[in-house]
Amino acid sequence: MPLPVLSPDMSEGELDKIVENATAASAFLKAISHEGRLMILCHLVSGEKSVTELEDLLSARQAAVSQQLSRLRLEGLVVPRRDGKAIYYRLADDRPRLMLERVYELFCAED
Repeated sequence: MPLPVLSPDMSEGELDKIVENATAASAFLKAISHEGRLMILCHLVSGEKSVTELEDLLSARQAAVSQQLSRLRLEGLVVPRRDGKAIYYRLADDRPRLMLERVYELFCAED
């Protein structure tokens, strides 16, 4: 999809919508701009994981993982599910997966 061309003759409503979208995009990018949160999202692309599984996969303390999950949940990127004492997380929608695919293509894929 091509980027929109901003022009001085755009209506106030069109400009307001662009600013609204830019604000949402900025919040999304801030949420994934931490390597811990980025790695959590990478692990969740393959499916739901418990906090304990994420701790093991990331070799991180429970407090650190929970803090990052809290931010991702606040930004609407992950959804929790409780099963007894365990809490499982999954991606809330396809936005993180789509962004991670592009990030992988730009930074990780071999030439």
